[in-house]
Amino acid sequence: MVFPKYTPLLTFTNISSARLKYTTNIAPTTNNIPIAATNVATEDHEPTFLQSVELFFDRAAKVSNIHPKTLAHIKAVDCVLSVSFPIEIDENNHKIIHGYRAQHSRHRLPAKGGIRFSPEVDLHEVEALASLMTYKCAVVNVPFGGAKGGIMIDPKQWTPAQLERITRRYTMELCQKGFIGPGIDVPAPDVGTSAREMSWIMDTYRQFNSQDVNAAGCVTGKPVALGGVRGRTEATGLGVFYGIREFLTYPEVQEKYKLPGNVQGMSVVIQGFGNVGYWAAKFFESNGARIIAIGERDCGAFSPKGLDIEKLFQHRNETGSFRDFPDIQIIEDPLQVLELECDVLIPAALERQIGLKNAHKVRAKMVGEAANGPITPGGHDILVQRGIAVVPDLLLNAGGVCVSYFEWLKNLSHVRFGRMNKKWDERGKSQLLALVEQNAGRHLTESERRQLIHGAEEHELVYSGLEDTMIDACAETRATANELKTDYRTAALSNAIRKIATVYEGSGTLFSSGG
Repeated sequence: MVFPKYTPLLTFTNISSARLKYTTNIAPTTNNIPIAATNVATEDHEPTFLQSVELFFDRAAKVSNIHPKTLAHIKAVDCVLSVSFPIEIDENNHKIIHGYRAQHSRHRLPAKGGIRFSPEVDLHEVEALASLMTYKCAVVNVPFGGAKGGIMIDPKQWTPAQLERITRRYTMELCQKGFIGPGIDVPAPDVGTSAREMSWIMDTYRQFNSQDVNAAGCVTGKPVALGGVRGRTEATGLGVFYGIREFLTYPEVQEKYKLPGNVQGMSVVIQGFGNVGYWAAKFFESNGARIIAIGERDCGAFSPKGLDIEKLFQHRNETGSFRDFPDIQIIEDPLQVLELECDVLIPAALERQIGLKNAHKVRAKMVGEAANGPITPGGHDILVQRGIAVVPDLLLNAGGVCVSYFEWLKNLSHVRFGRMNKKWDERGKSQLLALVEQNAGRHLTESERRQLIHGAEEHELVYSGLEDTMIDACAETRATANELKTDYRTAALSNAIRKIATVYEGSGTLFSSGG
């Protein structure tokens, strides 16, 4: 296959991955690995997901001022595990299950990345997602390397008991091959997985590592009762909200893209109503934005006055669709929600949703990538050329890995956030208030007193840490974009490359001179 119609704005052909080389007119080998088809709004001649990630890397590498040898090492995937194992369906039938785990970079350990259950999982997708995890962690200053895993199944076609056997067998393979552990590689939920699967993974790991007192840190996204952290479920959606809110405060963004300075009254369209899309919608709605449309697999829901997110979510869970929900217009083609006029468009579904085929139809002023890789290089170029702001995935959807980091820290410290200092803080505030009341000659009501002396709960500390992380990462991206006069994706990726290169070069083990 060739790509005759697409020419990138920037190319950087001196740097190539050890696994896959990308040019604009030569297709990479698939190494006889089937690539699953995906329902996307892209042209056949556009780069694959992995090629897109590598092309974006090349653009950022060109302006990063890092030595080509270091860049080549950063770009290459460190190692990949491919497993196949049988699962018995009944006494007469079994099925061979295929799974992967890619560790893109171990410049910092552990490596970090989710595990997805999807029939569209393939090696190239896992490598691309692992690469994004490396860059994402660097962008938000989380000290992890990047990894990703996946099992090629449709979880809806399997019973809970079968899913548990599949998950535990996959975890056994990771344990036996040294691809999991609190200091090695720490999975998390992703598409098709949840806290339930993470519990199975942790329990299986413990069976193989009974002496590891930090075993709870082998995976994140667990239920709170099993060592999870409060706030992890909504973390990615909350991070999306914090990121968009922060960019709206920048005067140059308001002026260039004709956007308001806050989310109050802003119109938002979201593609995808899973965990990320739902929580992003909830946080935007609760802060005064109008969610005018949401797209799902079978259709979209539209209301210019704004959707009631919680009621729509409950209706979808009860009926399986948006259809028959009162006072909304159904959009039969769910991809058409990407073309609605709005202030902010948030693709929160799968990769390659905006490409050469539909980027010129997007009517948002800003596109925030809540999903991984929802915009192809060609689609990105069209949006930027049309004056549409693109806040990239490696920055905007990093809330999940940020709070996973907090959960990992909690598991290693073996204590809940706030447990050691909450009452101490409240006592100190109470004493300070007593002095203020004495000098002011006025006593606060009990309600006022409780509000002022309240010590932070775990989820409040998590929210605060995530907010601070996103504000800092947005500021770094903004500064680099202004310095290099480039788009936010190139700026964020350039920052990531520089940080990773600093670690590699500082270790003194990357390259040695001859003689």
